[in-house]
Amino acid sequence: MKLKKGKFVVFDVPEFAAWLDSQQIHRYISLVQNHHTWSPSYQHFKGDNHFALLAGMENAHIERGFSEIAQNITIFPDGTVAVCRALDKIPAGIKGANTSAVCIENLGNFDAGKDAMSAAHRDAIVQTNALLCTRFKLKADTNTIIYHHWYDLDTGERKDGLGNTKTCPGTGFFGGNSVEDAQAGFIPLVKEAMMQSSRGSSVEPENILYRGKVSAGVLNVRNVPDLNGKVLRRLHKGVVVAIYEWNGDWGRIHPSDACWVNRNYLEDA
Repeated sequence: MKLKKGKFVVFDVPEFAAWLDSQQIHRYISLVQNHHTWSPSYQHFKGDNHFALLAGMENAHIERGFSEIAQNITIFPDGTVAVCRALDKIPAGIKGANTSAVCIENLGNFDAGKDAMSAAHRDAIVQTNALLCTRFKLKADTNTIIYHHWYDLDTGERKDGLGNTKTCPGTGFFGGNSVEDAQAGFIPLVKEAMMQSSRGSSVEPENILYRGKVSAGVLNVRNVPDLNGKVLRRLHKGVVVAIYEWNGDWGRIHPSDACWVNRNYLEDA
């Protein structure tokens, strides 16, 4: 169901998993932020207005002085996952915890007594956190998966709910917004999703033929499997790629787009 409008792309979870696996991220990621939008909430979601809501959020963020939409990812009540700000860009999610983070906004108001999270939404949130932890080789715990509520809004210091805070991602988010609530009600679900993925029963793409690491200082990605092809971008040494198709000495590193690299500059990941 992949849908695209401008820079915003909306996926179902398996499509997001394949897309994430194909991305070359050049900044260090050590944190996964979880937020709720509070507004817009479930009453604003009509089932087909993903892009209108994303545009509205971006406009609101620009009015607050941000350069664009604050979050890298938005997850909707129907279980779809939208890529918003590029993953290679630092988000504007939590003061004091943005530099090495990916920011997830979960659409809804998850303070106690407000929006009742749908089953599809719940599953997509768990799976997306699991996929990000797996992709960036993070252990799923409360040092890597973090809530906005744990950070002081004035100082940016992590105080685990003390000081001047928001309730975000909601006092009813998977049982609550404290560190203890996350450890009891959310982290175990993410860990289980990661274990299922490692056993091949989750959304891990099945058509990956090979994983390689760039061994050259710089490796060109071309639009055709040929040295005369147009250079689309360059990958630096150490970047891990997934190969979805071989054409002689060339491997396609995107599940659907024509992005080719020469296998002579890859080593086993």
